[in-house]
Amino acid sequence: MDEVFRALADPSRRRLLDSLNARNGQTLRELCAGLDMARQSVSKHLAVLEAADLVTTVWRGREKLHYLDAAPINAIAERWIKRYDRHRAGALADLKEALEGKPMGSDAFVYTTYINTTPERLWEALTEPAFTRRYWGVELESDWTPGAAVTWKWKGITMADPEQVVLEAEPGRRLALTWHAITPEFAAATGMDDDLRERLTHESRTKVTFDIQPAGAVVKLTVVHDGFDPDSPLRDMVGEGWPELLSSLKTLLETGETLPESR
Repeated sequence: MDEVFRALADPSRRRLLDSLNARNGQTLRELCAGLDMARQSVSKHLAVLEAADLVTTVWRGREKLHYLDAAPINAIAERWIKRYDRHRAGALADLKEALEGKPMGSDAFVYTTYINTTPERLWEALTEPAFTRRYWGVELESDWTPGAAVTWKWKGITMADPEQVVLEAEPGRRLALTWHAITPEFAAATGMDDDLRERLTHESRTKVTFDIQPAGAVVKLTVVHDGFDPDSPLRDMVGEGWPELLSSLKTLLETGETLPESR
């Protein structure tokens, strides 16, 4: 947490976070253009923010995209907020909300975690039905090649759709797929009302990318879920679900056990 506080202490770095909060997923060139700072200065500030896990990066072809990761802010709030007086707690909560809230001009949900495992083992955890069932409760069936269908099986419900496919697959490095269809059976099983189901059914298909990078003795996993329509209720739903799911994945790989169900 010391790294987070040091990173936030500099006004230039806060400006960079503000820029990413306004539009997530920017290149270094785009960040430099939006701020009155030299390229070298921006690079140095981004390195500090990355070291504090406030910014995470994902390569898209030859472009390196920078994303705001609010997980450290959430950790600070959870650990310290009860120890401050009301005024200071309110200020910290405002900061947490500003960095966690859905930014204007960007719909991406981004989450980075570090797992004590290998890239090969993590790939297996993301693609083997017996593995995904343990921490996700879902069996994902596919041959995991670009264009291949992905079938979701959850609580006796099978979700299959022509647009539910693998987009990218580099074993041990990168996996991207479209999100599952919102079927009537899924809506009924989750208690979703008809109005919400109708709205989600007609929204654009979203995309999830798992970026796997060795980081010394551990593996860095970055999840980017994007492609949401403006004011999408699905964005809020997955924003609540991904942190718990990824925590359970991490726990399973590191201890052999999953987290207890919270609901």
